[in-house]
Order: sequence, then C-alpha cells, then structure tokens
Amino acid sequence: VSKVVMPWMIARQTGHIVNISSIAGKQTYPNGNVYCASKAAVEAISEGMRLDLNPHNIKVTNIAPGAVETEFSMVRFKGDAQKSDAVYQGFQPLVAKDIADIIAFTVTRPAHVVLADILVYPTAQASPAVIKRQ
Repeated sequence: VSKVVMPWMIARQTGHIVNISSIAGKQTYPNGNVYCASKAAVEAISEGMRLDLNPHNIKVTNIAPGAVETEFSMVRFKGDAQKSDAVYQGFQPLVAKDIADIIAFTVTRPAHVVLADILVYPTAQASPAVIKRQ
C-alpha cells in the first residue's frame, strides 16, 4: 500500500504513514523467532521510510503494541480457544480501540510534530515475558 501512495504524497509534499509492528520487533522471545523477525522488519521499514521521506515532509510513525487481545492468539494456537484465552487471563490487555485511539492522536498532531516510534503496553506488562497476573 505504501508503495502505491508514497508517490502521491511525494508529489503533494505531505502525508503520514502509520505502521504497526509489535514489542516482538524490539525484543525477541523464545518460540517467537519468525514472528519477531517479521516485526523487526516492520521496525526497519518504518525507520527507512522515515529517512527516505523526510525530505518530502512526510511523517512516518511506528506503533509497537504489547499484549493486545485480538484473534492473533486463536491463529497462533490453531483454533485452541483454551490456550488462546489463557494468554489474556489475569490481567487487562490492550484492545483494538486502544491502538485506534493512539493512531488518531498520532495523525492529528501539528505539522511540526511526528511521534516517530511508540511502544505501548497494558499497565500489567513490563516486557514480552513479564506480565503481572492476578
């Protein structure tokens, strides 16, 4: 998508690209090597875009969420609802609306402000492997 819209943004000398990576792109964890590598690639793409598009007044933001309750766990655990639900038990994870609110805030900053890299956790999370559960 970015490849298609970037020429238009460059022609207009304005725009904002928001990429969603993950804490997994910043910290690798056991049994997550492929997922972590793919999210690290999003981090690198975001930084590269920011460098390449800066002369054209185009903002690039990378948002790296921690634990967000989505269908990802169901996919990860191949439809095993019990395993999927266990990921979020004992704490309040982020939800899609939390990330949407961050995106909305990010893209409404003044022209001279770019939130380049945002790491967001639920309050109970301190790292990919450290979550305070009740």
